Amino acid sequence: MSPEVLVFRTAREASTCAADAIGRALRRPGRPLLILASGKTMIPVYRGLVRLHAAGRAPFRRARTFNLDELAVAPADPRSFRSFMERNLFSRVDLAPDAIHFLRGDVPDLSREGTRYERELARAGIPDLAIVGIGSNGHVAYLEPGRALAPRTSPVRLSASTRRALAEDGFRPVPRTAVTMGIETILSARKVLLLATGHSKRDAVTKALSGPVSPRCPASFLSLHPGLTVVLDEKADGRRQSDVR
Repeated sequence: MSPEVLVFRTAREASTCAADAIGRALRRPGRPLLILASGKTMIPVYRGLVRLHAAGRAPFRRARTFNLDELAVAPADPRSFRSFMERNLFSRVDLAPDAIHFLRGDVPDLSREGTRYERELARAGIPDLAIVGIGSNGHVAYLEPGRALAPRTSPVRLSASTRRALAEDGFRPVPRTAVTMGIETILSARKVLLLATGHSKRDAVTKALSGPVSPRCPASFLSLHPGLTVVLDEKADGRRQSDVR
């Protein structure tokens, strides 16, 4: 089954689509469980989500969140993704503090931290929606290209290209390690939304959607999910016209 691929003229329109998808998940009955991403691509998404929240269309009061990954820094460090989320989303919506679940990158044993996080997620239930991005090298979360992918949350060593991208985004000095959800953890969500914008993501998106499914392109594993939606702007869409459905 091929994923649903939505292509928008601009990055702003693609980000609005992603924010709307999160808003719909938040309006469903029950206690929505979300997996969220960090990084530059997500900033306009969270701005849109804050606007939806102010309009009553993205209620966070019943929601619970888990983030995909964290750098090997303390939560209060301005470089941490915990700080990123606080600046861009958490402090601006009605999400209860005890509903926020986050990895700690400053603990002495990151493997044990991954195990703790997996247990928390298992207790919370099946995630309703996972929002993910893609690196220019095809990484998803911080699962870097290699011979194999970690199935569950684990420590990772960041690639040179990932560290360069973080430096360009202002994360300096850039840590060499992080802790990230595994590919099976991500794929456990009922729905997955992959957002990619900008020309720098075009080759990675093409490989992820065209195959083969390989740990050399970690994002290619997302194509195995029956509930995958891919949201792109035109610059990130490098598929041949015959590939477009």
